[in-house]
Amino acid sequence: MKYLVLIQARCGSSRLPNKVLKDLSGKTDLQWVIERVNRSKLVDEVMVITSIEKNNLPLIELCTKLNTRVFVGSEDDVLDRYYQAARLLQPEYVIRITADCPLFDWRYLDIAIESMDKDADYRGAFAETFPDGLDIEIMKFSALQKSWKEAVMASEREHVTQYLRKHPEMFKLQELKCPIDNIGHMRWTLDEPDDYEMLSKVYEHFVSIGKEDFVTEDVIEFLKNNPDIEAINTGIMRNEGLAKSIREDKVVDVVE
Repeated sequence: MKYLVLIQARCGSSRLPNKVLKDLSGKTDLQWVIERVNRSKLVDEVMVITSIEKNNLPLIELCTKLNTRVFVGSEDDVLDRYYQAARLLQPEYVIRITADCPLFDWRYLDIAIESMDKDADYRGAFAETFPDGLDIEIMKFSALQKSWKEAVMASEREHVTQYLRKHPEMFKLQELKCPIDNIGHMRWTLDEPDDYEMLSKVYEHFVSIGKEDFVTEDVIEFLKNNPDIEAINTGIMRNEGLAKSIREDKVVDVVE
């Protein structure tokens, strides 16, 4: 296996409980994300990785219905969850996608894969050129394994690629930039009630016209014509969870 996509998902979000199971015009957020990732022409498998908490059982049942492999691992040590899931299949590359990205554009995933340098250990966006919610990170399994062995800060264990991104002297990092200019300020992620309201209206529009394969340019055009919808969730802090983790950071005991 060369390219394994791991979609991290759980039902225990504090800001928007059960957000990955929220309905968006007849399908859950998670189902849309899985379907959109599966439109990629280059990935070998898409797996959902969740935690051992009981409230994730409906999520696991959904994956079973969708014939999507699901892995259950640590709740807080998400880096361990990624490593243990990837270790089972031993891919050359692991692709990290989060389940709160229902407008995910599979074309950008394929572009990122095709244009990734062969000697790069990691590829991701360092500048905010993509809308919040079009996140893609690609890493060699060997780099994920090294991070898993060496990362000791709580923020590095929770946010998976922080150790990689902080150590360019150890890993070859390659920037990923959005092909469309000046859209990095847009918020397309599902993390707050206002996000859900905005995304529901986006999906309501495209599903009503029978266009489930809409892409980034379609969303931009729709929001341009409906600025009141785009305004619903503006002003929310980007990467709030990461910022909180860094403020409260500490060294943790890691069990191999």
